[in-house]
Amino acid sequence: MLFQESENAKAAIEMATNRLEKLQDDPAVASQLQQWKIKGVHAEQGGRELFHWNADGADRPMAILSSTKSVLSALLGIAIGQGKIGGVHDPILTYLDVDDVELTDAIRDDARKKTITLEHLLTMTSGLDWPDFDKPYKELKLADNSAAFVLARPLVHEPGSAFTYNSGGSQLLAAALERAAGESLSRFARRELFRPLGIGPVRWNRLPGGQEGGTGLSLSMRDLAKLARLYLQHGEWEGRQLIPADWVSRSVQPHHKGLLNYEPQVYGSYGYHWWVSPADKQPGPDYFFAFGYGGQYLFAIPALDLTVVVRKALEGRNKAILSRRVLEDFILPAFADS
Repeated sequence: MLFQESENAKAAIEMATNRLEKLQDDPAVASQLQQWKIKGVHAEQGGRELFHWNADGADRPMAILSSTKSVLSALLGIAIGQGKIGGVHDPILTYLDVDDVELTDAIRDDARKKTITLEHLLTMTSGLDWPDFDKPYKELKLADNSAAFVLARPLVHEPGSAFTYNSGGSQLLAAALERAAGESLSRFARRELFRPLGIGPVRWNRLPGGQEGGTGLSLSMRDLAKLARLYLQHGEWEGRQLIPADWVSRSVQPHHKGLLNYEPQVYGSYGYHWWVSPADKQPGPDYFFAFGYGGQYLFAIPALDLTVVVRKALEGRNKAILSRRVLEDFILPAFADS
């Protein structure tokens, strides 16, 4: 029976591979992708490349925008596993410079700011005012002290009670990790994550107050897919546990409904800087994903052992639905018999 199941699995993979190869060579598919302004698509199963298409023919590092947050989450899990950070329930101030006058001034207006934890920031439930889908982020990028800028925002909800998408919270996490690790985020990432995965070249922007945490990372599609592969393997890579398995599991579980009911369905519920999409919200099985503005997606589909990267030209927030249609209309139907 086990042999038969293995043979069935091989046959299903071969069938999906053949279907995707036909799609890749189909001029009508390329035309549709270009019409939707898709820049690239990459799909692999079990580490085996099944589909790779680039509008310009080259898989170069490109900005992954807010998908950077999922990389940051992985690095936080590594730091916690190494004991550099105690845990997600620690107050963020534990890992910031409390002797910084600007920082202490920023939290003076509301004592509840001292109770904001790493988990609140990871799940976008800090309670800090951050309106209009990240509108204050432009100001943050110009601030000399990014941590003070974020914490100076008014606290409008009790920490842990309400979801507000906030890249400023990611910046606090990045600052905390740099301070806990005693080195730049990019150097920590290169040694603990990128180099073991064989990822490179990499570009990662810095702000005046430290490494950019909520965005700023540029990777190729094949390299970005390795992050999802690592998560599908529960944090293990070539016999080495890079990220604690329990961190991987907790990260991709929904901690808040997030933007699950947003229309069009470009988002999902929210984990630890990962989005989660249940099967009743889209065609196909449950999956989790990293998401960057305008349709930069990294999908991980555990039931199919499948990772998919989709890149898109920027046309606005809601046009990201076209990137999800690539997954739902082209990639997932190839696995209908799996």
